Parts: sequence; C-alpha cells; structure tokens
Amino acid sequence: MEITEKNIPGYEKVIFGSDHSAGYHGIIIIHSTALGPAVGGTRLWRYPNNDAALTDGLRLARGMTYKNALVDVPYGGGKSIVMDHGNGTDRAEIFRAHGRLIESLAGKYITAEDVGTSPADMEFVLQETRHVAGLQGRSGDPSPRTARGVFRAMQAAAKYRWGSDDLRGKTVAIQGCGHVGYYLGGELHRAGAKLIVTDVDHERVKRMVTDYGAVSVPLEDIYSTPADIFAPCALGGVINDQTVPKLTAQMVVGAANNQLLEPRHGDLLEGRGILYAPDYAANAGGIINGCCLEMMGWTAEQTAQKLEAIYDTLLKIFDIAEREHIPTYKAADHLAEQRLVGALNTATVR
Repeated sequence: MEITEKNIPGYEKVIFGSDHSAGYHGIIIIHSTALGPAVGGTRLWRYPNNDAALTDGLRLARGMTYKNALVDVPYGGGKSIVMDHGNGTDRAEIFRAHGRLIESLAGKYITAEDVGTSPADMEFVLQETRHVAGLQGRSGDPSPRTARGVFRAMQAAAKYRWGSDDLRGKTVAIQGCGHVGYYLGGELHRAGAKLIVTDVDHERVKRMVTDYGAVSVPLEDIYSTPADIFAPCALGGVINDQTVPKLTAQMVVGAANNQLLEPRHGDLLEGRGILYAPDYAANAGGIINGCCLEMMGWTAEQTAQKLEAIYDTLLKIFDIAEREHIPTYKAADHLAEQRLVGALNTATVR
C-alpha cells in the first residue's frame, strides 16, 4: 500500500492510498475530530479526475462534521472515496485494501456504506479493520432510516410553511429512485401524497410507478413540473443557477448530500420564497441509526426516538432563520457550530 498525505487548510488529515495489485485507489478525508472519531461513509464513484473526487470528498467530509454535531452524537466528520475505474476489479480485493488504509489511521476514522457501496462491501473492509459500521446483521442498510428522517423533515417543513404536517394530497417530485428515494416514496405514498419521479435508471422509475402509483417525467423536467415539494435524492449540486429559476415547488427537502452547488444558491432559494430544509439536517437518519444503534449500543426504541426528533431539529432551524433573518442553511450551520465551539472550549479547559 502506497500512502501519501496532503495538507489542506481547514481539514485535519487527507490521505491517498494506492494498491495496484488490488486495483485500489482511495482517498480518506478527516474534517474534524473535535467531537470524537470522524465518521463518514465510503463512496464508490467514477469521477472524471482525481481533483473532482477530492473536491467532492472535501465537501462531504465537512457536511458529516456538521451533521454529527447537529444530531448531537459524539463523532466528528470524515468521508472516503474509492475510485471506480470501470475495470471490473474484484470488490473483495478493493475493499480489503480500503480497510488497510482505514486501519492506518488507528481509529481516527470510522467508515460505513455510501453511494455505490453496500453492507456486503463493509464486510470486506472488516477483514482488515474494526473501524467500520453498517455491517450485515447489525445496523445494516441505512436507507430506510435516512428516508424516514427526510419524511419527518418534510413534515416539519409542511408544518412551518402550511400550518399542518399532514402531507395528504401534496405533490412531491422525487429526483432519484435508488434505495433512499424508493423508501421515501413508500413513506409518502402511505401518507397520501402524490408522487412525480425521475431517475437515470428506468427500472427504478418503473418500480416507483408500479408500487406507489407515481408519475414519471424526463430527467430535466423534474425541476419545472408542478409540485408542492422538490425532493433531491440523487447526487449533489442540483440546486444551482440553472435549476433554481425552474423550480415550481414551495420547498426543497431531500436526501442528497451537498444539494446547494454553492452556499449562495441557498440565498437564491430564500429570495424566491422557497423553503429549504438543509440537507445534512434532513438526511441524518442513516447516521443516527449507525452511530446510536450499532456504535453506541442504544436500543432500537431509543434510536427511533432520536430519528423522529429530526422533526424538532428542523423546526428549530426554521425558527432561528426567521428570528435572525437569515437563510435556513446558515441557521443550520449556526446550530451545528454552537456545539463544535462548545466541544473545543471544553477540550481547551481540560
């Protein structure tokens, strides 16, 4: 394993690992351990180049710090990227190599599944390091919990904007019908909402149409199709200069990470009167499930109660934004930073 390190201001550690015999090229990014070991999933993705992978990883790692601070768990933020070169290399070899890179950090970083990876992949990681969660037979696939959290965030946004958290009859446009999008569709269908969906994978769309009576639209039409709520559940950066003017929805509440291409796009949403549920607040159900149930040993009931509290967290964020006359993404940051600053002050006193 060849390991190199890069110093990036604002981040505690960024390392690159290569194992050519395994076909492995990975990056691990630790943003902060102020609250505890950095926790964040491993993403397997085909990026156009290494710089694009690093940029994505940096944003995701920072988001994990804020997410963990906001849900009040004793973990910091990190992320890892495994480069997908499309050469069909054995997954066992790739993820065992990734486990060795994680092990080199001696517990400062704990991983789990993410986009492109699964609990089965984490079992390969486990063969090389114990610093892994989201394992089969334990907390497992976080998708249903992430979806539940997004649903609760949606209810909170509805309560704040419309005075009732009843989503019956509301139209929700879901972008991305993967694991989380599918489970979110189920939550909304049972609540009586109407679904409009799109995805690059036509089979996923077909499943939503068959199971939940969803209406499918072409990829680019998901922004402009008439809907009450827009739910981005695919990749990040979808709220940008091109898409914000197209939106017809009154609120944006979804599962994707880094939905705002740049922070200023949160200001654009605010300017259009579109309520934004900050992504790392809304999509925290998965990390709550993994951290509380598997890593902290909480009961299923305790973990479920914390997951349901995403509703209260979002109402608090909306209240701060209104009281301080700031966009909701800034309100969420302020709430998370209060805990981070408190942890750093406590560490200094000790």
